[in-house]
Amino acid sequence: MIKQTVLELSVNNHPGVMSHICGLFSRRAYNVEGIACMPVNGGGTSRIWLLVNADERLDQMVKQVDKLEDVLGVERHDGGHAVFAKMAEFVQ
Repeated sequence: MIKQTVLELSVNNHPGVMSHICGLFSRRAYNVEGIACMPVNGGGTSRIWLLVNADERLDQMVKQVDKLEDVLGVERHDGGHAVFAKMAEFVQ
């Protein structure tokens, strides 16, 4: 079974941010299995949760994402995250 992890990103909330993040993953042929996003703090920032496969490239991907201009922080949840656990209830 493939081990998955969740990356929780805090980002500036404006058009194009999601495109930059997904583009980074796409250019490196790294698949994103799930995405959830919502505005926080009055809409000035957003929280993005990415469900990804944990392989040998993940540490480098986290470093690359954290370098993006609009990314304010990255947190890694190797044990999963309630966001995707709750979503899984709706697709079964």
